Amino acid sequence: MFNLWSANGKVICTSQTYKDLASCKHGAESVKKNRNSKIEDQTVEGFKPVSNPKFEVYFDKAGKYRFRLVAMNGENIAASQGYTRKQACMNGIDSVRRNAEELNIVVEDE
Repeated sequence: MFNLWSANGKVICTSQTYKDLASCKHGAESVKKNRNSKIEDQTVEGFKPVSNPKFEVYFDKAGKYRFRLVAMNGENIAASQGYTRKQACMNGIDSVRRNAEELNIVVEDE
């Protein structure tokens, strides 16, 4: 799995788990490729679906705002932490867009 870190050292989003390192690196590169995707805000009544790739903003089971980045094929690339405020969630998406542009992959052993 991978984490995307902000310049201030905080995790912005986390990926699914991958079977091998090459697939994981491909997933990280996919964040960079899809960082400027449209936003589908599922927290508003009557939201309009957006085609993939996209950021989905939604409520989790605890009622917190979260986002996930969805690839062209519909697979989840990465997901955020829970936020109590919608603006903080939107700021997280902006942070993905800024920080994924200069993606630097660091491999760490378990």
